[in-house]
Amino acid sequence: MNGPEPAQPPVSALEPWPDTVRWQPISRDLIWVELLRLAMGLGVLLVGLGVGWALSGHRLVGVACGVVLLLGVWRAVAIVRAVHAWGYAERENDLLVRHGLLVRRLSIVPYSRMQFVDVSAGPLERAFGLATVQLHTAAAASDARVPGLRPAEASRLRDRLTALGEDRAEGL
Repeated sequence: MNGPEPAQPPVSALEPWPDTVRWQPISRDLIWVELLRLAMGLGVLLVGLGVGWALSGHRLVGVACGVVLLLGVWRAVAIVRAVHAWGYAERENDLLVRHGLLVRRLSIVPYSRMQFVDVSAGPLERAFGLATVQLHTAAAASDARVPGLRPAEASRLRDRLTALGEDRAEGL
């Protein structure tokens, strides 16, 4: 049969534009922010379990401490991999945001659907010079966020998305 070969389908529904999309990574400093959050939570939990173990002397409390530590190590590895999975790409008419390990997620937010854009940074993020850009649309389920951006990049992205959203919404 002589004719054009049929177009090959994407390798994955989560990677529909492997050759045409230039993914921007987020800052790897977000790993340290998330690991510190994990350490604080584990610290509180382990202190509570340690006090319970000291007061009761029961072996199961010691086993629970070990399980919490193992889960903490597993979560630390997952944090590193999860931060590496985040990415965003600006296209002509929309913003793509991908993240997730076990459940991969690709969000496509058309600029014309954006209502407003937030930039936020908690105490740990500020200590590491990071911010999060949050896009809000009419449908709450389609909101997307891009964490782990340097403040200058967060401001640039916020301003660009706001300008593109205003330009695209004028025709509606």
